[in-house]
Amino acid sequence: MQAAVLEDERTVRIETRDGPTPAADAVVVRIEHVGICGSDMHYYEHGHNGDNELDVPTIMGHESAGTIVETGADVTGSSVGDRVALEPGVPCGSCRYCDIDEYNLCEDVRFMASPPDDGALVEYVAWPAQRTYSLPESVSTRAGALCEPLSVAIHANRRGNVGSGDTVLVTGCGPIGLLCMDAAYAAGAEDVIVADIVERKLELATERGAAHAIRTDERSLVDAVDELTDGGVDVVLECSGAEAVIDRTVESVRKGGQVVFVGLPQDPELPTDVFGLIDNELDISGSFRFRNTYAEAIELLASGAVEVESLVDFELPLVDTGRAFERAADPEVVKGMIAVNGT
Repeated sequence: MQAAVLEDERTVRIETRDGPTPAADAVVVRIEHVGICGSDMHYYEHGHNGDNELDVPTIMGHESAGTIVETGADVTGSSVGDRVALEPGVPCGSCRYCDIDEYNLCEDVRFMASPPDDGALVEYVAWPAQRTYSLPESVSTRAGALCEPLSVAIHANRRGNVGSGDTVLVTGCGPIGLLCMDAAYAAGAEDVIVADIVERKLELATERGAAHAIRTDERSLVDAVDELTDGGVDVVLECSGAEAVIDRTVESVRKGGQVVFVGLPQDPELPTDVFGLIDNELDISGSFRFRNTYAEAIELLASGAVEVESLVDFELPLVDTGRAFERAADPEVVKGMIAVNGT
């Protein structure tokens, strides 16, 4: 089978590997679609993503969906021919975090495309059946692959306790930011304000339902939010990772509001106005990946509450993965997709 292997920064090679054999509790999935994530791009452009280093050649890609072609001896509830989305993290199942069902915090998790663990840019993957989710006929494998970024958005909204009537500010209109907006509306938010520096992304957010769009390289984020709200938004979902925006989030939320950090900044140590946090009684949260979100993500897609395929700017075959990564580096691109075995 063919695999797209990231050997070094900006170096992708298509190589032939042996096909997988499923363990007793696993299935073999013929991968059809894989989304290109920001973390893939960090490895491709810089050789690392946060603290994780690309120390060995690794198959990238963790936003994936396909069709089951083989099942392990102990698998029940999954059958050959089922179309599935793959949850990319496999926790250890026995640590303190797994015991309290906060498995996204498991320190021994095996996560697709997080070196040294290989990802899904390969024709076939053996994966635990428990971490695969059936797709209804109305949800394509292209959309199913994007259950992963939608799950990030669902989890971020849960961390921010977004609910009925809330006004939410989403900073950064990449795929995670746009899906955070969609998930906020699905959770009951009344208005979502978005902010970015790329006009096309702001236009796309407006087309998808943003109540207001702020271009932060032309206008003060804090001033704009002051004009649009009565004392600030209820929740900020910070998805940009941009230091200049992160510094303004606590000034954009109302007293007693919540700020959730989703995007990864280049500098992890940023100054914080602790007096402001105390005086305004703000809740500051981090949001790491997701847990128990795939069923909700699929339901949002199946019901039409969230639409994801229009986020995809281009789709290329597996053999063109290197070219796809180069194209995805364009700031105007929202989402690139690899058709591994799909059409």
